[in-house]
Amino acid sequence: MKAIRPLSIASQALSSRATLATSSTCRTAFITGTQKQIIPQRRTFLADILSNKSQTHQTLSATRTLTCPPSVIYTVISDVGAYSQFVPFCQGSIVTKHSSPTAKDGKSYPEEAKLLIGFNNDISEEFTSRVYCVPGKIVEAVSGNTLSALEGSAEVAHHSARPSPDQDPSRRSTAMAHLRTRWTLSPYPYKPPPADAIDATTYQKNVHESGDARSQDRTQVHLDIEFSFANPLYAALSKAAAPRVADKMIEAFEKRVRAVMEGQGHVQPERAGRISGVSK
Repeated sequence: MKAIRPLSIASQALSSRATLATSSTCRTAFITGTQKQIIPQRRTFLADILSNKSQTHQTLSATRTLTCPPSVIYTVISDVGAYSQFVPFCQGSIVTKHSSPTAKDGKSYPEEAKLLIGFNNDISEEFTSRVYCVPGKIVEAVSGNTLSALEGSAEVAHHSARPSPDQDPSRRSTAMAHLRTRWTLSPYPYKPPPADAIDATTYQKNVHESGDARSQDRTQVHLDIEFSFANPLYAALSKAAAPRVADKMIEAFEKRVRAVMEGQGHVQPERAGRISGVSK
């Protein structure tokens, strides 16, 4: 009759035989040169970026109510050639084409502009934007494959038709696959209530019933930005700064408007910055 070994001893024996078999196999493979090397596969940061072919547009927006008339704010926003003096990330700006004089005010407005946008001196890109101006109301700039809803409307009759894609520098951008920046101004008249209107039910009265105080000019400023970079590396770099871009831009314009109102920031000659082919 065979003796029955304890289960633990049997397990140890099986384990030892398996270890010896494995060691023998490894030695044989090493000697014969048939050993396979297992290399862990890792995706680099750059590979992850470049593999992201389908990038969706990023959308940003911001709104402010400023205590000044729309005409002053519009003058600042439509002064595209001065953007490099106060707009964040704008290192150079110059208007390359103007519209015909408008029937409303006889002024010409930017129709095409070249901008240099950069995160620092080492990472920057130059591109051209098509600009549409509705005097006193809207300034919209598009670049890349983006089309403007204003194209062909009576509000921008002073602007020439956008050139065909092969003749349009704003559609040949190597930096922006899609860009739409739209400023919209709306009058926001405000009249202070009478000093004796302290009752909560009568405090907010109609502007015509709120006393003899003079109305104050206020303007609601709304900024919409829709963009995607043609270069996926720039798209990745922009994600960290993007959430604050719209707020930073509207704050910069707010400061510029205040400077103009105080007489310290009147329209200055265009500054090309570091834009290629243009002297400063």
